[in-house]
Amino acid sequence: MLLGNVQSGKTSHLFGLMCCAADEGFNIFLLLTSDISLLQQQTLFRVRNDLTDFCICGENDEYAFNANQMRKPVIIVLKKNSNVLKTWKNNLSSSHYCEGNALFIVDDEADAASLNTLVNKNKQSMINKRLDEIKNTAASSIYLQVTGTPQALLLQSHNSGWRPYFTHYFAPGKGYIGGNILFPQDKPPYIILTDNEEASDLLKDDEIAENGLLQALLYHLVSSADIFLNGGKVSNFLIHPSMETAQHRQFAEKVGTYLNDIAKAIEENGGGEVFKTVYNDLVATKPNIRPFSEIMKKIVSFIEKDEVKRLILNSKELYTDNRTYESGINVIVGGNSLGRGITFPRLQITYYCRVSKNPQADTMWQHARMFGYDRELELMRIFMPPILYKLFSDINATNNSIISQIERKKPEEVNIHYPEKLRPTRKNVLDNKVVMTFTGGVDYFPFLPENKNIEAIDKLLAKFNEDVYLVNLNMFISILENIISETDDWKPKNFIGILQTMLAGSP
Repeated sequence: MLLGNVQSGKTSHLFGLMCCAADEGFNIFLLLTSDISLLQQQTLFRVRNDLTDFCICGENDEYAFNANQMRKPVIIVLKKNSNVLKTWKNNLSSSHYCEGNALFIVDDEADAASLNTLVNKNKQSMINKRLDEIKNTAASSIYLQVTGTPQALLLQSHNSGWRPYFTHYFAPGKGYIGGNILFPQDKPPYIILTDNEEASDLLKDDEIAENGLLQALLYHLVSSADIFLNGGKVSNFLIHPSMETAQHRQFAEKVGTYLNDIAKAIEENGGGEVFKTVYNDLVATKPNIRPFSEIMKKIVSFIEKDEVKRLILNSKELYTDNRTYESGINVIVGGNSLGRGITFPRLQITYYCRVSKNPQADTMWQHARMFGYDRELELMRIFMPPILYKLFSDINATNNSIISQIERKKPEEVNIHYPEKLRPTRKNVLDNKVVMTFTGGVDYFPFLPENKNIEAIDKLLAKFNEDVYLVNLNMFISILENIISETDDWKPKNFIGILQTMLAGSP
């Protein structure tokens, strides 16, 4: 498994790996994306631009694949869709190019769609089955899992065939804006907290009031003005309200209403007062922002020329042309289509209010499209309710713990620790027979406890009397290392692992 941070440059690294593998004689590569057409097209476009010495095939390029006759190493870019995978499994089998050759499979976002979702029903889900069939078309294969959210992969059993044999973590490059900057335990100035119920209240209220969405739009206009005055060509504002497509249209219409009212205010009195508070807040993080008079003049130009575009990205209204948000001033509204690898250039403002009853750490973290390199941190603002900021902060702390463990240990020794009500991943890909879950606030007793070394325990506890002492976690680990159970019901290594995970996150 190749583990990196979300939007930290994993794609460039896997391109480099494929080039190295081609130098070593591999000549058939499958590059898998999640089952989102936009992401598959985005990846295909990038591969064709960057890897010009390969024969690049999309999902409908069987003719190009056969016409190449293996004169060039081939990269086939496919989304993880059952029909698509079946077609290319047949193409690989009928071409006979895999006979005597190894297949190099790169599974980008490997924790999504690839895993067996029927593991607890003793069945195999269709995409998981298709991937197994593709692996078996060649004499041998290398399967490289690439992800920024490894929870589901690290919790696979060895018997499943989908647990990584080894994991390599690569740190992000210079200038990366990620969880440690945006979601530390103490809220940074780039986060603006909204009311927990604001998203649902907005859809019920026809009147414009002071709210986070309106504020976010004002920040978008001010920051965009500064960016364009300094020669920039694109500025994006992302709204992620929920997974319900009907709400995406409502939020886009709400933004349109706000833009009309801002235009009216500018026409009546110049509109300066509306933006002054926003401008002063941005000055606090970017002292060298353009003068307010220049900012206002540029905003007036945006409004008069109707240059602020509203784009809806979801399963019903999906823009397949990446260029729609690669230039200009854009407000992008969507849900599930906004996650898993989709990259938005110069994403400066985010309004994220999607609250789940059963939040999953990996899914939430993939929604963090604000991470990346081409953002201007001083102008960034993220609007979200306190409950979501706390969840993102907890996920970031656990991510740091996972990375710390991976850098020091083998993958099978990694333990994952989350606060109550936050699940690491979806339940249907975890084998209930092998994955153990321990909940805080519950007592776990060995049925037949036994002291492995009573002398060592006496020595550890000799300095304590009957008072209450505050000690570090290493003391408890040392005690647990000397306690066993005669039966298999209570394994001290599980509890030691949990404590080590907590230590890794906060030494």
